[in-house]
Amino acid sequence: MSHINSNQLHRLLTAPVLIASLTLALHPASAESTLSTRISDAKQHRRQGDKKYPYRAKSDYILKELDLHADDVVVDIGAGDGWWAEKFAKFVGKSGVIHAAEVDKKKVEQMKKSLAKTPQIKPYLIETDSTGLPENSCDVAFFSQSYHHLNKDGHVDYLKHLHKVVKPTGRVVIIEKYTETGLGEGTHGTRLSRLVRQAEEAAWVPVRLELMTGTYHYIAILTQQELFPPEPKRGKKDPVKSKPTKKPNEKEIRSPRS
Repeated sequence: MSHINSNQLHRLLTAPVLIASLTLALHPASAESTLSTRISDAKQHRRQGDKKYPYRAKSDYILKELDLHADDVVVDIGAGDGWWAEKFAKFVGKSGVIHAAEVDKKKVEQMKKSLAKTPQIKPYLIETDSTGLPENSCDVAFFSQSYHHLNKDGHVDYLKHLHKVVKPTGRVVIIEKYTETGLGEGTHGTRLSRLVRQAEEAAWVPVRLELMTGTYHYIAILTQQELFPPEPKRGKKDPVKSKPTKKPNEKEIRSPRS
């Protein structure tokens, strides 16, 4: 066995550390729910990355949250260029379906061309107030920066519509810009408080609400209220029963001899 000098040993020991450091730098952690909320850097929440869709850099985290399985049926509402639909298709497989819904006819035609080799993706034209899908037909309804584009004052009605379209154990997943970030600037998004109020009014329960670091966007995952039945009523405490009086025996009631 050849001898290793101190310089060679140092390089061998430090190489894995450098590789790991570079890997983390190139692929920052995206498992948001496992990260500490401690502010270690005053700049850590500043918006970074792509100007239009910064949250796409968190796609691994988002896909993990969706936890799509083979045979799942997803409606991507406001599918745009089909970026998310294409990723979903890899998880649902050939037996699953991705309804890539769009109100823009040009975008529908573009998706039909660009995604022609992925037959489980079904681009189609929708109205602004409905998915046009049958009841109990979808496992997930997905919005990517499209929820605020719904008809003005029509958000609650649309969520009620999804209550019928999504299966009883299905979910609604919404990614929106949190308009209270960026010092409250911008309207191209939805206040979290407004979304929660609308969801509750339409009988949906938020089971996950998380701001994605460095994006100014949050992910909200809703499930149907029927999955949360009323708590069992607490039984009334039995009143304290008085001890039965002891019956005197014959000797106790016999009159003493005079």
